[in-house]
Amino acid sequence: MAIVSGAFAGKRYAVLGLARSGLATVECLAASGADVTAWDTREEARAAVADKAKLADPLAIDLTGFDGVVVSPGVPLNRHPIAEHAAKAGVPLIGDIELFALARPTLPAHKVVGITGTNGKSTTTALIHHIIETAGIPTRMGGNIGLPILGQEPLPPNDKGAGVYVLELSSYQIDLTRSLDCDVAVLLNITPDHLDRYEGFAGYCASKQRLFTMQSPGRARVIALDDENTRAIAARLDGVTGVHAADVDPAEQARWPALQGPHNAQNALVARAAARALGIADEIIERALESYASLPHRMQRVAERNGVLYVNDSKATNAASTAPALGAWPPVGGRPRIHWIVGGLAKSDSLDECAPYYPNIKAAYTIGEAGPLFADLLRPHMPVDDSEMLATAVRRAARVAEPGDVVLLSPACASFDQFRDFEARGDAFVAAVGALESAGPDA
Repeated sequence: MAIVSGAFAGKRYAVLGLARSGLATVECLAASGADVTAWDTREEARAAVADKAKLADPLAIDLTGFDGVVVSPGVPLNRHPIAEHAAKAGVPLIGDIELFALARPTLPAHKVVGITGTNGKSTTTALIHHIIETAGIPTRMGGNIGLPILGQEPLPPNDKGAGVYVLELSSYQIDLTRSLDCDVAVLLNITPDHLDRYEGFAGYCASKQRLFTMQSPGRARVIALDDENTRAIAARLDGVTGVHAADVDPAEQARWPALQGPHNAQNALVARAAARALGIADEIIERALESYASLPHRMQRVAERNGVLYVNDSKATNAASTAPALGAWPPVGGRPRIHWIVGGLAKSDSLDECAPYYPNIKAAYTIGEAGPLFADLLRPHMPVDDSEMLATAVRRAARVAEPGDVVLLSPACASFDQFRDFEARGDAFVAAVGALESAGPDA
């Protein structure tokens, strides 16, 4: 059952875009007694809401008197004409997270943890959610991960204190949010990304900072202080709990099988600090860190075959996200172990963030549109196979990998040249590894 709130009764909203979050938004608003106008360019999407909303393109109607235009986070606010059209009518552009924020006073008592950052958001969100579940506290996870939060059953009243909503928040979602007052706000890291949506890198950083400026005084703030951009934001805020990934004891991290590598040290420390801010005991937190299982497509251990580990890190869509994965398996006895599958639709013409970890790489297998560019960049540093296709790269790496090696898909690229999304790319990797199993040892 979707969230239903009296906060929307009698209000007028336009919803532009009817993918998963748009459909959940229409369901929530209609069930809450709002007057809803909805639109999508796809006829089948419009048909799905025809019994709940008026069908009209918000760009083609007078928006005067509407309480908001709800748009998908994928709508580029700096280029899409809906931004100017709504502004002329004095109507705010918002997203489903802002609707959730508006509904909060009508929901049973609860807390909200919001997590943002360029890389690691999904893992940290899922990890915090897992810790809360381990503590026996009712919880829901949503935002930029899993099911839309408005489409989930609201947390019920409970006798263990307030339940917790855990929200992964992209900068796009924060841009469409005005009043989300997180009980715990988390910032992991900031590296250049999505700069086509902002006026320079400073605008992207400012978007991340807004998660904290929406908080009431006295709320918890957890920031990883491992890059100069997060440190600059922390310096402008009061009441920050700062963590450093380097503070993790390697022996301690060894007890967390799904949280290996320097990036996961950051994720774990941030999650621990957030859980402590919620009042969860350290012994429960440590038990949860040890039992956490990695998300699909993010450092996901797919299989071990003939002593070779196969890891799906398809969600690494830029070099900064891939670099920590390359750092997770250093050489043993001076011998590099990683067979790196890299490429796709490039977001940058360099792999500079990955360069410090080149000594860990036994060979690179380039795929996709960026394959020739990356092959030229990498050949001075390591053997390179121009595989072109993902399945080919998996087969070729499997033929030469030795016990103790790691075949790692961590593309440092978007997927849209060959795949629908990073999930489809990761699924293709898993299928290719499965084909090795069925083909036998000589595949």
